[in-house]
Amino acid sequence: MKKQNVRTLSLIVCTFTYLLIGAAVFDALESEFETEERNKYLAEELELRVRYNITDDDFRNLTKNVIKSVPHKSGIQWKFAGAFYFAVTVITTIGYGHSAPQTIGGKIFCSAYALAGIPLTLVMFQSIGERLNVFITFLMKHGKKCLKMKTSDVSQTNLIIVSLNLCTVVLASGAFVFSYYEGWNYLNSFYYCFITLTTIGFGDYVALQKDNLLQKKPEYVAFSLIFILFGLAVVSAAMNLLVLRFLTMNTEDERREEMEAAAAARTAVRLEGDVITANGSVISVQQERVAEYVPDNVSVCSCSCYNIRDGWFRRSFRRRYTVRRSPGKVVHLLPMIKLKEDRDSTEWMNKYLREKRASV
Repeated sequence: MKKQNVRTLSLIVCTFTYLLIGAAVFDALESEFETEERNKYLAEELELRVRYNITDDDFRNLTKNVIKSVPHKSGIQWKFAGAFYFAVTVITTIGYGHSAPQTIGGKIFCSAYALAGIPLTLVMFQSIGERLNVFITFLMKHGKKCLKMKTSDVSQTNLIIVSLNLCTVVLASGAFVFSYYEGWNYLNSFYYCFITLTTIGFGDYVALQKDNLLQKKPEYVAFSLIFILFGLAVVSAAMNLLVLRFLTMNTEDERREEMEAAAAARTAVRLEGDVITANGSVISVQQERVAEYVPDNVSVCSCSCYNIRDGWFRRSFRRRYTVRRSPGKVVHLLPMIKLKEDRDSTEWMNKYLREKRASV
């Protein structure tokens, strides 16, 4: 089995194993807390319904009203600043869910807008990530030259380490700013930044959703948008390097297999029309024709003097001439005889045969 197939199968197995481990950990951490919270809210609901004598229909309508009024309590969402913020969350696939189109025209336009905007945004972030990696490579190369290091080459591992450190700096700085403006603790702010830049977008924490910050704090709105776009570019650069590293591993394996195949072909041994390669496999090929040796003791006359030493002759010249491919002419295997036009060919041939017999 090829190494690429083994790696792909290993990735599939590792992914599903990772999912199983994650499910088990989340079950252990969250299930008990979920049960406690559910029982607490049910007890509060029952207490309110008994205290104010609320019927089932009234309580259901009240609950629906509270849920639908949550986005409106955070301020106006569909003016230009809020609409731009929503458009960013759409084309970047973050999708907090803090607000959504309610009209038929808005839903249709949102679908068409996302259909064209998501590929465009992915290509843009991919291009920005590549340019960012080139810029980081340029800085690292000149930094190594300034430090007079032995080599100024920058490997993919160096780029990955720098990109991951840059991602950490962006997350840490963004968490500090959001913690200041939103009043969250630092852990929740860091959690929000990570969920945002990985485009998970749960929506449990959403910036700009209290005290009409969309209208009152334009500098905070600008920072939030720049943080999302720049942070996604940095994350895309890191992801691009990781994917490129994986693809490079596949390409290196394919090139190595091609080189091994070429080396095996060069070291092949021919045996009875088959090719035995270096790894031991036998490849059948069409047996090439071999020109058999025609001994020069065959006389053109009736003389049988050559038959006296025929046995010795065959043993002496066995397989004297062998070729790998059938040539167009075999005259180069026979004695070189040049006939002169001004000489009688018959007389010359008789003389040649007499000399030949005398030498035998």
